[in-house]
Amino acid sequence: MRGYVLRRCSLAALQCLAVLVAVFAVGTLLPGDTADVLRGELGTPEQIQALRVRLGLDEPAWARFWHWLGHLLTGDLGTSSTTGLPVSEDLGHRTGVTLLLGVPALLLVVLVAPVLGTVSGLREGSRLDRALNTAALLLHAVPEFVLGLLLVATVSLAAGVLPATAVGMDTDALLAQPSVLVLPVAVLAARHLCDLARQIRAGVAAQRHSTVATHLRLLGVRERTVVLRHVLPGALGPAAQQFARCVEGLLGGAVLVEAVFGFRGLGSGFVEAVQNRDLPQVQAYALLFAGTAVAVNVAGDLAAHRLAPRREVTA
Repeated sequence: MRGYVLRRCSLAALQCLAVLVAVFAVGTLLPGDTADVLRGELGTPEQIQALRVRLGLDEPAWARFWHWLGHLLTGDLGTSSTTGLPVSEDLGHRTGVTLLLGVPALLLVVLVAPVLGTVSGLREGSRLDRALNTAALLLHAVPEFVLGLLLVATVSLAAGVLPATAVGMDTDALLAQPSVLVLPVAVLAARHLCDLARQIRAGVAAQRHSTVATHLRLLGVRERTVVLRHVLPGALGPAAQQFARCVEGLLGGAVLVEAVFGFRGLGSGFVEAVQNRDLPQVQAYALLFAGTAVAVNVAGDLAAHRLAPRREVTA
């Protein structure tokens, strides 16, 4: 286990280094720059060039990379080219909004998916299993933005049950009116709930018919013990990696969900930064998303290895 942890953490460090280089490269390859956006069509070439010099955009890419990396190592994410405020300040405000959506969605996935997947897997082939599978496939086939628009049209506009948008609301206002979070959290969790439930269902069904489970039953071991001590641990190992992919998907899905429901979170912040060609903000957002993805994948791999360790064969 210790050797696997060291190898996986070393690989994660290399992935983080590759992410740093890729994030900077992609940011510099975007067409246009902050000076073009700030001056717009009314700015003269001389004014745009002067602004480019003031922002340091005229320096070679490698010099700007080392400058950015040096500040990054000290925890300084830089200053926004469009607002003039520290990037970390904007990230802090928007992270709170995204957490208000992501944490409840993640809890919904973690609490409901194992129950549905286990029940469906233990009753493989039954009416309940077929009904749950059909519902999961139908829900998974609907894109997130389509599901969001359908819920807004039916639940909010037609029935008037829940608010349709959170435009103009900050973190404190969202906490004071939690009903505005219900629809976006449901949309954000739906696809990942289906994915994880189906993964657990397949694992439970496979483990139920495994040789070990059959042998334990022949020895007279009670079915409850077989399920709790063999079937579930064997099924939850691969599900831990799927759970890590769910966290990645929630970050990606936040971009669409925040746009549909008018939330000013990390997803909408990233889109605005790209539109404004605000390179420090683009790099900070991309680095946050990529770093989170690397971290959750490492955690998922370690959990899966702990639940279902693979024995290496040596010649």
